[in-house]
Amino acid sequence: MPISPDQLHKHLDTDGKELGETERMVLRRAVERRTVATDINAQIRAEAGFGDRLADAIARIGGSWSFIISFGLFLVVWAVTNTYLLAADAFDPYPFVFLNLILSMLAAIQAPIIMMSQNRQAERDRLEAQKDYEVNLKAELEVLSLHQKIDMQVLKELAEIKLQLDQLAKRHE
Repeated sequence: MPISPDQLHKHLDTDGKELGETERMVLRRAVERRTVATDINAQIRAEAGFGDRLADAIARIGGSWSFIISFGLFLVVWAVTNTYLLAADAFDPYPFVFLNLILSMLAAIQAPIIMMSQNRQAERDRLEAQKDYEVNLKAELEVLSLHQKIDMQVLKELAEIKLQLDQLAKRHE
């Protein structure tokens, strides 16, 4: 439904030429008395594919204290096992070349997965900021509309008071 110039003038002091698409959409929804707020998390979950959800889960696990502590314990067990327990028959003797290979491969896989998750989080943040802007703009339009209604009511009441004062003045003449 296109916004008429009368509706624009009613809500804003503009003819609408400098309004962007977002502003027009928010104004249209304000005129139609529709909400602009949406559940961003539900929208992102609905749009997320299997790979996106997997990347988020891996980033969530890889960035936790439980992962850091358990991986630290794994490294200590690896070093102790290959240095002391299996001293002569160690499968990865000091300087732990096989462990370095495993860690390098893990880092090579984990880093891009975490970056994918961070990119999704950045997109989520941008979408959230956009929705915040839309909600704030609609709230501002509603406040302006309420101010106009109150101003009109006050002007109407002032006109009635002026009429009553004029009538009183005529009676006393």
